[in-house]
Amino acid sequence: MRTKSLAAAATVGFMILLAHGLAAEAAEIKVLSAAAMRPALNELGPRLECETGHKLVIQYDVVGVLKRQIEGGERFDVAILTTSFIDDLAKQGKIAADTRANIARSGIGVVVRAGAPKPDIKSADAFKRVMVNAKSIGYSREGATAMYLASLFERLGIAEQMKAKTKYMQPGRAAQSVADGEAELGLVVISAIEPGPGAELLGPLPAELQHYVGYTGGIGADAKEAKAGKAFSEFLRAPAAVPVLKAKGLEPTL
Repeated sequence: MRTKSLAAAATVGFMILLAHGLAAEAAEIKVLSAAAMRPALNELGPRLECETGHKLVIQYDVVGVLKRQIEGGERFDVAILTTSFIDDLAKQGKIAADTRANIARSGIGVVVRAGAPKPDIKSADAFKRVMVNAKSIGYSREGATAMYLASLFERLGIAEQMKAKTKYMQPGRAAQSVADGEAELGLVVISAIEPGPGAELLGPLPAELQHYVGYTGGIGADAKEAKAGKAFSEFLRAPAAVPVLKAKGLEPTL
């Protein structure tokens, strides 16, 4: 009995020391993240905080806005942006180049209002027909999809037709705008679609038209919490994170 009591006391003592150690090492990690990563980070973030004692302070926005903030001198520990933006910021010396880490990618999908007819978009011709017949479409002007959609509509020969019916939505609001009736269809990175009433995913773009947006992390060159930031980046790339990423419409790109 005495041996068991000593063992229990030692275990409790170790847990107390561990808790003190975590508290001593706990850091507040400032993260600038693409809005499309929000659903995944909403689930993964609390897990990291629970396991490490670190606190995440995450600012979400469209990648163009975040890139400009960083170029303007915004302090941060971790940035999760599109791969090309992270690479460009590394060239500028804003991201520590050796910390660049691919996390995941997501395709583009079409959102419709809940209960609305669900037209076929499984082929290029079907998708083109749906776009032409739509009363209006919506997407973010500065989102990761905007540049690609402009080139896609040119490729399909419907660029002029789409200009008249395109409504530019507030960042992160393409799906909600469809739910609110501001646009008949929304085009958005699939991982950015958060569960909510009023709108649902019609489906991804057909395979021959699909475009994948890659998301990459990097530690700020002047990061205050570089070590903790690296731990966060590694956490997102760990095997345990894969099921969550996939459930949120992301394909891990480790």
